[in-house]
Amino acid sequence: MPTRQNRDVSAPVLITDPADPRVADFRDLKAGDRPAGTPRGTGPVIVEGVPAVERLLASPYRVRAVFGVPGRVAALELPADVPAYEADKWVLSEVIGFRLTRGVVASADRRPPAELDALLAGPDPAAPRRLAVLEALNDAENLGSIARSAVALGVDGVLLDPRCADPLYRRSVRVSMGHVLSLPFAVLPEWPGGLTRLHEAGYLTVALTPAADAVDLDDVDPRAHPRTAVLLGAEGPGLTVEAQQAARVRARIPMRAGVDSLGVAAAAAVAFATLR
Repeated sequence: MPTRQNRDVSAPVLITDPADPRVADFRDLKAGDRPAGTPRGTGPVIVEGVPAVERLLASPYRVRAVFGVPGRVAALELPADVPAYEADKWVLSEVIGFRLTRGVVASADRRPPAELDALLAGPDPAAPRRLAVLEALNDAENLGSIARSAVALGVDGVLLDPRCADPLYRRSVRVSMGHVLSLPFAVLPEWPGGLTRLHEAGYLTVALTPAADAVDLDDVDPRAHPRTAVLLGAEGPGLTVEAQQAARVRARIPMRAGVDSLGVAAAAAVAFATLR
């Protein structure tokens, strides 16, 4: 097997013209990461920063191109089949539309969402499993933060209702530090009626809410429920009444008096750790 020292690596090509078509994937990212007029979720996956690009390279996503300032791209020692480009910081900024403090950006082909039944079953249908289920979570940065916590704290996949943000949007990938690329996700098209699919697959659904009449999250024993799915709503409104009623359990995170709730990303991390 080739070592880092003797394998073929991609030598970066210098870009001097911001209009160069070879870096079209990265043009005007401030306006979004898909061509104007195309549907959401159809543009390339955009990944920022060396650690996140390294996670991209280790993921199943096919890398389309890597672009950055001199030194950063070469240091990645990209495989020879990965197009690599570099430019000074002024040209780079003119292409992408803002100053890239992380020095490198990559694009990759999208992969389709996981097949719902396969995600619910997992590799071993008898094994313990944890899922996060998100309702109307339309803030890409919150979604990215939840994805990062999910990977860190043993969550095996994410289910999204149809109103959720795109988990592969640039800001979501950035905030997740690229970890979202290793987290399987699927869309639950019928909401909240589709939660019956989870119950049929053996999951205890736990709706997170600050309501005083909910049980303490600490009282939900993860050992008694090898398969658990945590439901989280959007920042502010939280889970709808309909989603809470469709879940098996409504649970709250115990807090000091005077604090009614946590931000959704923080609450997700607490729930993932508690139910691990």
